[in-house]
Amino acid sequence: LVNNLSLEDIIALKLELSTKITKNRFYGFDIWRNSKYIIQDAILKFAISATESKKDAARFLGLNYHTFLKLTKKYQVQEYFDKLSF
Repeated sequence: LVNNLSLEDIIALKLELSTKITKNRFYGFDIWRNSKYIIQDAILKFAISATESKKDAARFLGLNYHTFLKLTKKYQVQEYFDKLSF
């Protein structure tokens, strides 16, 4: 079933489920203006978890390594993975 859904459909479904739990209030969050941030954060986390090294993740995303490191710092990706280690 999930294999037949597009990425856009999965995102819409997750948002719909989230708003049903919170009675159509998305935590007082401006989803439209912050969607680029949310998506890039998710893609960075995915790339790191799906590859064997940060350099591989940068190549996967089509970024040079310096830009990749700047983005991981901006989005605090390392802190996210550090929290998962506990």
